[in-house]
Amino acid sequence: MPVTPCRPKWKGTMTDRERFNAQMHYRPVDRCFNMEFGYWEENFREWDLFVKNGIRNNWEADVFFNFDRLGGVGGHTWMHPAFESKVIRETETSKIIQNGDGLLAEVPKDGHDTIPHYLKSAITTPDDWGRVKEERFRRDDPVRRLDVAALQKAHPPTRDYALGVHCGSMIGVIRNLLTFEGLAYATYDYPDMVEDMVETACVLVEDFLDQVLGQLDFDYASGWEDICFKNGPIISLDFFTRVIVPRYRRIGRRLRAHGIDLWYTDCDGDVRPLLPGFLDAGINCLFPYEVNSCVHVTELFREYGKDLRIMGGVDKMELARGPAAIKAYLESLAPAVERGGYIPFCDHRCPPNVKPADYLYYLDLKERMFGLK
Repeated sequence: MPVTPCRPKWKGTMTDRERFNAQMHYRPVDRCFNMEFGYWEENFREWDLFVKNGIRNNWEADVFFNFDRLGGVGGHTWMHPAFESKVIRETETSKIIQNGDGLLAEVPKDGHDTIPHYLKSAITTPDDWGRVKEERFRRDDPVRRLDVAALQKAHPPTRDYALGVHCGSMIGVIRNLLTFEGLAYATYDYPDMVEDMVETACVLVEDFLDQVLGQLDFDYASGWEDICFKNGPIISLDFFTRVIVPRYRRIGRRLRAHGIDLWYTDCDGDVRPLLPGFLDAGINCLFPYEVNSCVHVTELFREYGKDLRIMGGVDKMELARGPAAIKAYLESLAPAVERGGYIPFCDHRCPPNVKPADYLYYLDLKERMFGLK
């Protein structure tokens, strides 16, 4: 069923594509690029604004709020086939499941959003990895071949939105296979196994990029890691610098050879220890930049200047405190929006404790402050 926007699109004199490229390259723009990162699953059940209008997911919410558009192209750059997802056993309050990464996990029966309690990984030794690699990481798997002609038709050069090419993950997906604790042990107990997993991730991304770079007119690159928490990275800085950064560099060289000079990676938590390595390899944009694990965006811009871009950085906790707090926080971000290289939005999925009325106030205030003057 088509989604009817609840508000008009912000007025502008540029296309979404022109605006995104100009803003992220520190060039003049008509107004700020208008986007959000999405919402917790509970929001779609608890916010009357969504329930009454039949909004069920983040894609529909983007249309509903009439945000500016970003497009993306990705491929099968990791495990295929996935493990069978199934329920192993149940208790009164939880279910023990096997997920697609082969992990045994305990999840609540009521379905509320939470990080699962992981119990066991399918991979703990190099022998396990060798078996899983042979079964699920074949480079010649037919699913890894793309219909490039169909992608060219879907995303023509005349489009009015920016298009990204997704560069996968070098270590976050490995954390998903091994668990946080399992990865921490494996980098010391089986470092060669973990490096081979990283190399496998890199090669599969390179195989994908070799199919699409030069065939589509990309504006930016994206990635996903989630390898930090509030106290910093979940892997040692030595391992990151020695094993991960060289693979980023390989991908970065491919991107730059095709004129792509904007690359963000989605990594939560305190990313500051990793930032020099990111920038060295070509990852020059942080997303969605969780403020409470790091610092206010203006502090990081003062340190790194125009080498860095940021997307996100609006403190979700301030959104929950109501209009006065929202106004004060957006005012603190105004200098960053004015300087360029920054797109403000909630610093992760917006949680359900933010009142819908306050969220609409936030969207309206963003337009008044950063929209077309």
